[in-house]
Amino acid sequence: MKHQIDNVVQYILKKAGPMSAMKLQKLVYYCQAWSLVWDEEQLFKDEIQAWANGPVAPYLYKKHKGQFKITTWKDGDASKLTKKQKETIDAVIKFYGDMNSQKLSDLTHGEQPWINARKGLDALDRGEHTISVADMEEYYSSLPARKHA
Repeated sequence: MKHQIDNVVQYILKKAGPMSAMKLQKLVYYCQAWSLVWDEEQLFKDEIQAWANGPVAPYLYKKHKGQFKITTWKDGDASKLTKKQKETIDAVIKFYGDMNSQKLSDLTHGEQPWINARKGLDALDRGEHTISVADMEEYYSSLPARKHA
């Protein structure tokens, strides 16, 4: 079964170049969050969990586990993304792309969707609680619009 998230990852790497697995995970998360706000739809159906270092899509993690730097993504087809989806991903890369993985992780730790999903967990607990799409949409829609900024 093909996962839309693979198309997103392939497109991010094509546009932004090689990056750490942690940074890629955070950019995928922000692409999903801002797609919910700007496009009023999920960019992909895969769940995102609130892990100790921030949001992680377990499906992606299983595929890149053990790799620090991700240079290519053999699965997926970036050309299957719509123009609107590509514009959303481009805007996320433009805003968040220059931040390193630790900065992105720190940013997510201060945001409500991750905080809500981590309730009851200690700081270092791995945690497998899902960050809800509703929490993401509600929180990010309350922030100043950033698209095409």
